[in-house]
Order: sequence, then C-alpha cells, then structure tokens
Amino acid sequence: MKARTIAESFRYAASGLLYVLVTQRNFRIHCAAGAGVMLAAFLWDLPRAEIILLLLTITAVLVAEIVNTSIETIVDMVSPAYHPLAAVAKNVAAGAVLITALSAVAVAFLVFGERLGRLCLSIFRAGWK
Repeated sequence: MKARTIAESFRYAASGLLYVLVTQRNFRIHCAAGAGVMLAAFLWDLPRAEIILLLLTITAVLVAEIVNTSIETIVDMVSPAYHPLAAVAKNVAAGAVLITALSAVAVAFLVFGERLGRLCLSIFRAGWK
C-alpha cells in the first residue's frame, strides 16, 4: 500500500523497524552492542570525530541487518520451497552483514584498543600491589 502522507510513510517505516526489532535476534544483538559502544564512547569522552565514526559504523551494521531481513523475507515469499538460488541470495545477504560486523569490530578496535589496553594495564598493575 502506498503512503498518502508523510506521517503514513513514517508509520510504515516505524512498523518495519519494529518488525525487525521484534523478530530478528541478531538485530537486537547489534543494537545492544551498538548501545554499549556508544555508552563507552561517551563515558570515555571520545572526540567528536571518533563518535561520528562509531555512529556511522553502527548504522551500517544495523542497515545491513535490515536489508538482510528484507532479502530473506522476499526470498521466502517468492520461493517457499528450497531452491539453490534462494539459498545463494540469503547467504550473500548474510555475508554482507558479516562483512559490516567485522568492519565494525575493526573500527572499535582502532578507536578503543589503546584505551582498553591502558585500562587493562592499570587494573593489572593495581592487582599486583
């Protein structure tokens, strides 16, 4: 159904986001991880540029998961029975999520790695006193 107003467009979009949030475990995991990363970013008082980088990275992972869900849903609708090409479409979409998630881990390592290292070292040293 086509939205007649901007308000309807937003309601449809919100409905789609709610669907993904309620039905997709991995989306919820990515949301929780993203929230944890952003909390750490604010607690560590990261520079604005690093916060923006983290936000864009988290957004990319969430969008990839949403697109993956869309592709899987369409494939299931068009090909309810198993078909090798349907499996390829689903696996490729899942691969896109994997790439974005691995990239997000790399970004997090680059942003937080040194800080976490210093924190772990200080905790380690405090334990030996």
